[in-house]
Amino acid sequence: MKRILTLIALALVLAVPALGQTATPKINKKNLVIKEWKTDPKSGAKSLDHITTFNADGKKIEEIEYNAYGQKWRKRFEYGADGKCTKEYLYNERNKLETVRKFEYNEFGRKKTQYNYDPKGKLVSIKVYEYLTEDA
Repeated sequence: MKRILTLIALALVLAVPALGQTATPKINKKNLVIKEWKTDPKSGAKSLDHITTFNADGKKIEEIEYNAYGQKWRKRFEYGADGKCTKEYLYNERNKLETVRKFEYNEFGRKKTQYNYDPKGKLVSIKVYEYLTEDA
């Protein structure tokens, strides 16, 4: 009898914190377009600030940033068979290609190397990622 009461008490103690928690629903990003708007507090005028577009697999395929004059920049993303971003295309305010970034990943799935190319395919720079951790 003592054992049953102990188990019931333990179950109640574990269940009470869960009652106050609500599960945050995960956003389905498949074929999603997110538009961000700026609103002037005085006039109430709205202007488009940012658009992010996702494909049928839920992967981000495009981002566009706007300013008062129109498009500020645009990025397009390509993914490999492993689901990792392999290329990023950066366009300027006139929608002209400025930079192509290619990525390599390490065995943990993190970016290892980023190669930056100009629009003609000439290698301009290389960025190497280093991950440092402190053991406890």
